[in-house]
Amino acid sequence: MSADDIQQPDTGTVTVAAEAVRALAARHAADADSSRKLAREVADAVRDAGFARHFVGREHGGAEGTFAELTEAVATVARSCASTAWYASLAAYSGRIASHLPQEGRKALWADGPDTVIATALMPAGRAVRADGGWRLSGRWGYVSGIDFADWALVCAVVPAAGGEGPPAMRFFALPWGTWTVDNTWDSVGMRATGSHTVNVQDILVADHLSFDRQELLTGRNSSSDRPVHNVPLQAVAGLPFVAPVVGSALGALDAAAATVTGRRRTPANEVKLVRAAGLIAAARLLVEENAATADTHKLDRGLLARAERNATTAAEILRDAAGLLVALAGTGGLGEAHELQRHWRDITSATSHVALQYETSAAKSHATALLGPAPE
Repeated sequence: MSADDIQQPDTGTVTVAAEAVRALAARHAADADSSRKLAREVADAVRDAGFARHFVGREHGGAEGTFAELTEAVATVARSCASTAWYASLAAYSGRIASHLPQEGRKALWADGPDTVIATALMPAGRAVRADGGWRLSGRWGYVSGIDFADWALVCAVVPAAGGEGPPAMRFFALPWGTWTVDNTWDSVGMRATGSHTVNVQDILVADHLSFDRQELLTGRNSSSDRPVHNVPLQAVAGLPFVAPVVGSALGALDAAAATVTGRRRTPANEVKLVRAAGLIAAARLLVEENAATADTHKLDRGLLARAERNATTAAEILRDAAGLLVALAGTGGLGEAHELQRHWRDITSATSHVALQYETSAAKSHATALLGPAPE
């Protein structure tokens, strides 16, 4: 099977094509883990399956797909290779973020079609100042997943307040390939092939139509697109791009651990351990699917937003615990370098360390307020 075998389904969704991507990624998973890079064939298959176009507007040839479809597809791919699924997930969500660009900017980004691959740096790590024709931008952004295969980068930078008074603001800037350099800094023990390296930009001019206010992404009020999927607050979906691959990887870990429970190892105690882990994974999956379904309603109040963050962080914690149970169940054999289980365990451990999946930095404050009301002054 090759990238040529991955066909975009007539429905425009990625769910049908995901199984073929999974099969291809499975063949390359061990090499991707050892080389710390996805094979070009696998990256091309992700694009051809429709992940990059999933949230792109139909006026640009995109699918305008749902969160539920993407979550299912990403989990399917991750069952064989979490790094491939992470790349697919962030390529899709980057298209949703880029939908906030002004119309002229969107036309430039998707001039060659809706399958443009975008790598996004969500955290503000650079600075930009006003200049004739746009903005002068410089900075260094870490953990930019998928940058090795990106056609465009989308980075966030601090800009002076309008009028020069008040606190600084933040803006996103879309940069075509060739306007940045990459430092190969990604050396995590897990998710090795995500290519989450560091992007450098040195004093380049970015046109106004290739920039937008970060506040639009946070609030879900898109001044450029009226499509419902482009007007969902970041808080509602912030955990989904990162936890969906973990769900699939945990299912892969369950498959790998179950394969060790044979012969003399099929004891009542080991069967109980396996079932317990399976139950944890199923519970976490329900939380993640609830988030996707809620985001697809496009009707979100403060309580639902807080619950979405809580669900994502709780699911991540449960999945990490389940992976630990599965490794303990498999024993020393499951930790062999050639065993699929230890790769999933490392991937889950690494992925769940993401800042969007931490109670302290994501869910605790908003959900505590939803439960208890505002904190007393």
